[in-house]
Amino acid sequence: MISNKKIRVLVVDDSAMFRTVLSNALKTAPDIEVIGTAVDAIDAKNKILDMKPDVITLDVEMPKMNGIEFLKKLLPIHKVAAIVVTASAVEAFDAISAGAVDYVKKPSRDEMFAFGRRLQNLVRTAATAKVGLGNQRVSGTSAQSLRQSMLNISRNTNKIIAIGASTGGTDAIQVVVENLPKTTPGIVIVQHMPAGFTKMYADRLNRVCQMDVKEAESGDIVRQGLIIIGAGEFHLRVRKSGSVYSIDSQRGEKVSGHCPSVDVLFESVAESAGTNAMGVILTGMGADGAKGLLQMKQKGAFTIGQDEKSSVVYGMPMVANNMGAVMRQAPLQNIAGILIEKLR
Repeated sequence: MISNKKIRVLVVDDSAMFRTVLSNALKTAPDIEVIGTAVDAIDAKNKILDMKPDVITLDVEMPKMNGIEFLKKLLPIHKVAAIVVTASAVEAFDAISAGAVDYVKKPSRDEMFAFGRRLQNLVRTAATAKVGLGNQRVSGTSAQSLRQSMLNISRNTNKIIAIGASTGGTDAIQVVVENLPKTTPGIVIVQHMPAGFTKMYADRLNRVCQMDVKEAESGDIVRQGLIIIGAGEFHLRVRKSGSVYSIDSQRGEKVSGHCPSVDVLFESVAESAGTNAMGVILTGMGADGAKGLLQMKQKGAFTIGQDEKSSVVYGMPMVANNMGAVMRQAPLQNIAGILIEKLR
């Protein structure tokens, strides 16, 4: 929350029915105040200037100007935290790239209660998030250096890299992995994301990364040159048989508040890979992954935490750092280089 005051929210949606749905979902929270609604981007801009909300919820498909274009024009001038409400994974990721803090999937009728609680929690997170961190991509020269730096690494490596993230993580993960060369050891990732969105996210990364990227399926082999993204609503675990790491992807109860859970992934990597593992915890609200990263460190893994300045939400990496799980803390754009440095 912001100080002891209520979090002030402006609801932006061209549907009168959905403006009511969103407003009602937020009004039940004692620490959140819906200060108004807007019917399109032009209306929203005027009300943002007048009302100065802490957070806006934003529909993507609107008349006059869609939500993504609105973010691109608004955020360079007015640093307001935005949560995009959409049924489309592609729109959600485009909105994050345009500067939205997070997204929430539009609910079906039987999902309304869970949707309301998730939206409230996202508003609380957005109110503490950094808006407008700017481009944290690795520069062109550095990216080329990363791609060249591991050409001579053994193709028989038994190393494995595990990454966990939440709010702000879809972009942060891309910054870390997009320039890693195909000789990089297998990477397993949990990003908090609903079912259906993880496949689209894996496909999106696959188009921009040097490594291959896919959504996790039980039986997948963790191999050099492959990134595996944990599926929404499925816990991702790594098992070892002989010299081979494989994937176990199963439905289960939430752990540390999430499914998939970063703690579940990290704990399995600690047990299966030990000193051959490397763990990275990135931006995100809460503490998921902190205990698992500590277990990885205790088993001899090298661990990295994203620093506060470059994190959209300095929650998960902060908790991990405070409990002694992080061996090296670094800005987002430096993490890929650190991984390669240690692998060499």
